Amino acid sequence: MTDETTNQGIPLPEGDATLIETDYEIGQDNIETQIGPFGVDIHNPVFLISGLSIVAFVFYTLALPEQAGAVFAWLFAFATKTFDWFFLGAANIFVLFCLLLIVTPVGRVRLGGAEATPDYSYIGWFAMLFAAGMGIGLMFFGVLEPVYHMAVSEPLGVPSPFAEDGNLIPENVEAAKRMGLAATIFHWGLHPWAIYAVVALALALFSFNKGLPLTIRSAFYPILGERVWGWWGHIIDVLAVFATLFGLATSLGFGAQQANAGLNYVFGVPVGPTAQVLLITGITSIALVSVLRGLDGGVKVLSEINMAIAAFLLLFVLFAGPTLLILTDFAVGLGAYLKEIVPLSNPFGREDTGFVQGWTSFYWAWWISWSPFVGMFIARVSRGRTVREFIICVLIIPSLVCVLWMAVFGGVAIDQVLSDPATSAVKANVIDSYNPPLSLFAMLEGLPLASITSVIGIVLVIVFFVTSSDSGSLVIDTITAGGKVDAPVPQRVFWCVFEGAVAIVLLLSAGGLSSLQSMVISTGLPFTLVLLLMCWAIWRGLRAELS
Repeated sequence: MTDETTNQGIPLPEGDATLIETDYEIGQDNIETQIGPFGVDIHNPVFLISGLSIVAFVFYTLALPEQAGAVFAWLFAFATKTFDWFFLGAANIFVLFCLLLIVTPVGRVRLGGAEATPDYSYIGWFAMLFAAGMGIGLMFFGVLEPVYHMAVSEPLGVPSPFAEDGNLIPENVEAAKRMGLAATIFHWGLHPWAIYAVVALALALFSFNKGLPLTIRSAFYPILGERVWGWWGHIIDVLAVFATLFGLATSLGFGAQQANAGLNYVFGVPVGPTAQVLLITGITSIALVSVLRGLDGGVKVLSEINMAIAAFLLLFVLFAGPTLLILTDFAVGLGAYLKEIVPLSNPFGREDTGFVQGWTSFYWAWWISWSPFVGMFIARVSRGRTVREFIICVLIIPSLVCVLWMAVFGGVAIDQVLSDPATSAVKANVIDSYNPPLSLFAMLEGLPLASITSVIGIVLVIVFFVTSSDSGSLVIDTITAGGKVDAPVPQRVFWCVFEGAVAIVLLLSAGGLSSLQSMVISTGLPFTLVLLLMCWAIWRGLRAELS
């Protein structure tokens, strides 16, 4: 470890830590130059391959949207139908691995050295990891998914509570409701947070304890040795950039559609590609301001604003809705999730292929695509925590918050559907005609002060949108700058702009939202193998810290 490493923003370990001896220095392969008033400090060839590929992808999709849409549709069908077992099996391994770290002696290893202290308070830490990890998704799917799985999807063969004529079948209601909550929580509970925890822990351990650059490739030093600085490492980092960019683009697409639906509901703004492109453009511009302010001045502030607004909306829905029923749904949903987690996780012999391939495989690929972004972000704000504390907080606490969120928003929506199916706006927009972006606002319509809370919902979606774009730009820039966390600002601006551009071209392609999902599946598939190998590297790295 050299003083130069410290100057690149990665602090020296405090106290005992097992440094990896290597001649590689952060930024040694970088191209540093001055272009006019702007400085450039990019890793060669990671930035060049990633940047040129993304630019080419944008132009191809714009030039041939129909052809691109057909290719994306084929990719989605191929990946989900052929590799659904692989996605489910890998996600199970990540959960079991994280639980193993909690109960074994390696859990006492402290990230950043034996005497390191946390850089952020618990409140600031939770706000940043939660806003980056789940923000837009909870807003988009919090109402949609519990209602849909209850009524339509029939995971694990549980029958729908609705007959073909739309009337309720009373004897099916409770089982369908429980399964709707369980299936939703399954997609937002331990499995996704285990995926994030694996990547975050690998990055934090090998950077803060081992003295290696803050890039995905560093985690593979125990496996590849010095070869990690060559083409094997380049491939790993390029895959991480692609996965991150398309994972973010999918979230930005969801956010743009939901914000557009909310603006239409409240202000009559037309729903369509033009409005969504303008939204992505405008919000990306706002994100640029946050990018320029950096981690503490931009992301941290926005994350805490997110948490405050989200907590307010959550409490409002909790107390404006049937509060006792919602709290009961929290317990029922959590119990159903724990009961059904094993059969829902089963990767083989499933008959509910629509649920496994159309929902679970997509979700696991989405989380895996997000994992370099969320993992690096969590790693950067988690120095000073023990591995046990880190895993418990990253894995279990956010999972419980997600359960609460789904119980509140999904529980109220389910109650509205079951109480009055004939007039329920949620039923009309989720079951009768599938309109996902409007589901949240349809639920709020059934509560007091709907016009006000809908505006709050729009603001929350937009702030989550900005946070994701901002955080993603910082992370991709770190990877493509060879692990430097203080690279020139224009590079972050480049990635922020092209995150928005990718989301726009995918929305404008023939497949629209399905094109976003297709690219997530495609990039998540190879990166799943990277994460599986990362588990072995983490174990070896932690054992070395105890020796």
